[in-house]
Amino acid sequence: MLDNTHPVLTEDVQFPSGSAMLSGRLYLPALPPKTVVVIHAATGVPRDYYQHFAHWLAAEQGMACLTYDYRDFGHSLTGRLQDSQVTMADWALIDMPAARAEMRKRFPDAEQWSIGHSVGGMLGPVQPDIAQIDRMICVCSGLVTLSDHPWPYKALAGLFWYGHAPLVVKAAGYLPGRALGFGADLPARVYWQWRKWCTAPTNYLPDLGKTLPEAHWAGQDVPVDLIAFDDDQVVPPKAVWRLAELYGPNARRRLLSPSDFGVKEIGHIGVFARRNAAVWPQLIAQDHVADK
Repeated sequence: MLDNTHPVLTEDVQFPSGSAMLSGRLYLPALPPKTVVVIHAATGVPRDYYQHFAHWLAAEQGMACLTYDYRDFGHSLTGRLQDSQVTMADWALIDMPAARAEMRKRFPDAEQWSIGHSVGGMLGPVQPDIAQIDRMICVCSGLVTLSDHPWPYKALAGLFWYGHAPLVVKAAGYLPGRALGFGADLPARVYWQWRKWCTAPTNYLPDLGKTLPEAHWAGQDVPVDLIAFDDDQVVPPKAVWRLAELYGPNARRRLLSPSDFGVKEIGHIGVFARRNAAVWPQLIAQDHVADK
């Protein structure tokens, strides 16, 4: 059960990211934090979805937390989606480092943690500011491709990549996720790059792999945790472990199950839902033994 007795101050902020301004919300504990967290969202998941988890970090763990929306999405959208030229790579290589830079500016003496959900951790190995990250936690993040999904979800994913969705994106000039039942509207170029990666045998590596030699996770001694759930059909554990290999031999792997917490399902998105708050201490635990 969440404890709301500890005061938490929230502050809406805007901060620069290249040529864009991103919209975020800060969750601040009562005392100056020793650790600060940036939550990098999953594709199509707005910052406010993480509000209960961010509040818990501030209230119960004494950590300041920043949630934000990537450019041309959610609160950071300023124009028409049809006019957006943003790609998923822009989110990874520009927006994610910009959010961490904002927290370093505000809290220069605190430990800097990143918690990436799905795409928010998937692109960690190509981040340009690795040496300035004190801890990376990847939740349901993996080098997923269409062949990884179990049936019948694989059929639904196939339709999303090869069925009606691409036709609608071409016609509308953006992904009308709400109308399609996806849940969020996205820029067209984000959808096309996402589609390309998730239908390729090695995901984004052909596009962004050339930056990996500059991203020496294994040589930086930055703690990295990759957390998978055995009922995640979107990014199954085998895709998570594939990503773990990019993070290097010291990356710690954890496989969790809904039954571990007395709940029926967690899946890909549910881990940050308030109903699954029992899982949250495990996400940030530092004394566990890595699963092999």
